[in-house]
Amino acid sequence: MPALIFLLALGLVLALAGCAVGPDYVPEAAPVPNTFKELKGWKVATPSDALDRGDWWAFYHDPKLAYLLKQVEISNQTVAAQAAAYEQARALIREAQASLFPTISATYSARRSFTGPKAGAAGAIATAGAAGTYTSTFTPGFTGTWDLDVWGKVRRQIESNASAAQVSAADLDNVKLIAQAQLATAYFNLRAADSLHDLLVRYTAEYKKTLDIVRNQFNAGFSVTEGDVATAEAQVLTTEVQAINALLLRAQFEHAIAILMGRPPAEFSIGTHLLAGSIPRIPVSVPSSLLERRPDIAAAERLMQEQNALIGVAVAAYFPDITLSSLFEWTSNKPAPFNVASIVWSLTAAGTQVLFEGGLRGAQVDAARAVYWQSVATYRQTVLTAFQQVEDELVAIRRLKQELVLQQKAVQDQRRAVDVFINQFRAGTVAYTTVVQGEILLLTDEENLLTIRQDLFLASVLLIEAVGGGWDSNLLPTKRELETDVSFFPQLPPNGAGLRLAPHDNSASH
Repeated sequence: MPALIFLLALGLVLALAGCAVGPDYVPEAAPVPNTFKELKGWKVATPSDALDRGDWWAFYHDPKLAYLLKQVEISNQTVAAQAAAYEQARALIREAQASLFPTISATYSARRSFTGPKAGAAGAIATAGAAGTYTSTFTPGFTGTWDLDVWGKVRRQIESNASAAQVSAADLDNVKLIAQAQLATAYFNLRAADSLHDLLVRYTAEYKKTLDIVRNQFNAGFSVTEGDVATAEAQVLTTEVQAINALLLRAQFEHAIAILMGRPPAEFSIGTHLLAGSIPRIPVSVPSSLLERRPDIAAAERLMQEQNALIGVAVAAYFPDITLSSLFEWTSNKPAPFNVASIVWSLTAAGTQVLFEGGLRGAQVDAARAVYWQSVATYRQTVLTAFQQVEDELVAIRRLKQELVLQQKAVQDQRRAVDVFINQFRAGTVAYTTVVQGEILLLTDEENLLTIRQDLFLASVLLIEAVGGGWDSNLLPTKRELETDVSFFPQLPPNGAGLRLAPHDNSASH
């Protein structure tokens, strides 16, 4: 097979001597402030990039929450769908790499022919016994074609696909982080509903005691009207209705948690537990580190390289398309083993250059550059949005903590006021309406206090999500790993989730 060997050698020399046209990738700058505007005064600890890679929920010291969040990576179907998209992105790399190699095909043909005298007067054809012969010819062979990547079109496509796979890997982590944040939010809302139900049950009991006092005074002929008794009864019933509504909210949050875990709501339940007293102290990344701690920022940056490489693909279309083709075959009168009668081989090199097409190539290059600049703008906007989200949650936590202190004082003061009103009502010095108004205001203050605590936990989850959770850009698979190490890629489990993205030692905590 000398033709094929020569073809391979010539193509290898030309490919190695070729260059990849188009711009080499240089990351575009992003607007990065020196400090967070809202960080000063928010917490005593010095801000540091101290978030653990992976289990960011460990800050809450809640084993139940930790268990639930780990299920997201295992069975959440949105995560599973993105994991499958990542598998597709990996396959596209191998698909592009296949274009670097020649295509070799095997051929085999069999022919049966007859040579003899002309047909007789009656039109009959001579038989095998007449002066004629039958001939069988068998022709095996090989053909090869190779579209040489002299100008780097295929290599730029591989670079683009590898960057796209990194985008998909970052998207996978981002989807997982979002789902975990949604579950944590639903979890703290559920705990807040538990606390609200507990609060309303306690106030229902207190209102029933007040109702007994009102009834006793009405029966004893004190200055209590039947309307006061009806008001006290309505207050008890209204509070019981609110307690039932809290159970409704709790059930809906429980259903949301089940779905985020990839389980039917009917197969999942979670025990009652009150909302914790305060949020933990959460270390916050410095601004420059935020660019490496958010998977969506990493995805936007990798998208820039993907689009930059596609400019090279478009530029390569300006240059001639060089193709090598070869043929090697022989003939035999036996199907196998072959008895070589003759050999035919050929080697062809062809170059195709488009001379005129009405500006198509230029338009395609301009379009590729425009898409690249779109990705640059998207990257910068993603960075700006990230800083806004961090600033929003920092100021939310700082202000909510101030509100919490004041609201706690308001509850204490109103509690003392209600105790005084009840004693005065027993002594007959104030009307029952004063007690009712005081109790309504006290319950409102208690509910507001619970809402502030709930908002603090939700803001802490959003802050962790805004700084990227426990994610780190070093967990992304490198282009070299994506392009060369097939064994690097894990297989998806049966449910499609739980995909690990890097072979590093810290992957288990990812």
